[in-house]
Amino acid sequence: MDNIFLEYRDPVIGVLLLVFMIFLISFFTYSYGIYKEKSARKDYRKLSRRFELGNLKENDYINLYKTYNLPFDSILLLASTFLHKGDNNKAISVYLALLEHVKDRVKKEELLELLGNTYFKGGFLQRSNEIFLKILQFSPRNKNALKSLLLVNDKLKNYKKAKEITQALEELNIDVSIEKIYFDTLIILNDPILSYEKRTELLFEIFKENSIIQRVFVTFLIQFNREFFFSNINIFKCEELIDILWYQRKDDIDFDKINNNKFLNELYSAKGYINSVSSSEDFDLNILILINNHQKEIKTNLNFEFICNSCKHSNPFYEARCPNCHSVLTLKVKHHLTKAYAISNQSLQ
Repeated sequence: MDNIFLEYRDPVIGVLLLVFMIFLISFFTYSYGIYKEKSARKDYRKLSRRFELGNLKENDYINLYKTYNLPFDSILLLASTFLHKGDNNKAISVYLALLEHVKDRVKKEELLELLGNTYFKGGFLQRSNEIFLKILQFSPRNKNALKSLLLVNDKLKNYKKAKEITQALEELNIDVSIEKIYFDTLIILNDPILSYEKRTELLFEIFKENSIIQRVFVTFLIQFNREFFFSNINIFKCEELIDILWYQRKDDIDFDKINNNKFLNELYSAKGYINSVSSSEDFDLNILILINNHQKEIKTNLNFEFICNSCKHSNPFYEARCPNCHSVLTLKVKHHLTKAYAISNQSLQ
């Protein structure tokens, strides 16, 4: 009978107790780990609900920066979500709130640049102008601020001031040759003292040296000096002005002076104004000419888009400065056939 029960001194008892203790400790450790993980997830969900991007307020950004020590770049990235949503006013409020707590000069300068650009995008041009001028007070060689200030003054039509900014950028070894030509042109165009004839003379001198202003020059001539335009039609690259010429009214065109211009004869034959050619090397114009000659009941027209040579962004309307990359005089016209619609007045005037 004594052999049936193991004595407490038996080494097997010790092994069993050791295994049991290890199991017990492992069980409690594992259970505690699960509990901690659940608690952490619960706390994280509370925090994430509090700081959902759509619910963040100005003070939340300050708390993230000061209390939670979130990196400055991460704060700016979070604040940029308002810009992506088109909420410029909210983004401005965040930048202004951060400016009151950021002490580092470099970070403050970066914030001011973002604030100035946001004011610009939101249409607050005068405020944007003041912000960039403030940046240049303590950082006069800030290229980004100078470039942005140039855009602001262009929008404000302060062309003489913009021309001065190009000189500052030139001193920083930035190529602004086209910008200078562009602003020289705009200064002449918007000078109320100069007569239309004098403006034509001055612009023509610039055009002879810099044909890049062709479209700006021709737009002015079409409105204010049409006789000069048609008298000198052959000095212009009419293919690059196809949209302007296409939308001219028949009564406004001097057909005698364009008689020797091959492209314009093709263009206005395609338009149906004249019937001087039977074909064209341009596929779209050739189709329109054939339709006019054989199947006039088919209603077709030309449609135009403008593609920036710099960023390749497409725009439905021409602008001297690309709205996407802000490069100047880089939009080129492209045309294609489309279904025609009745238009009472097709002139661009």
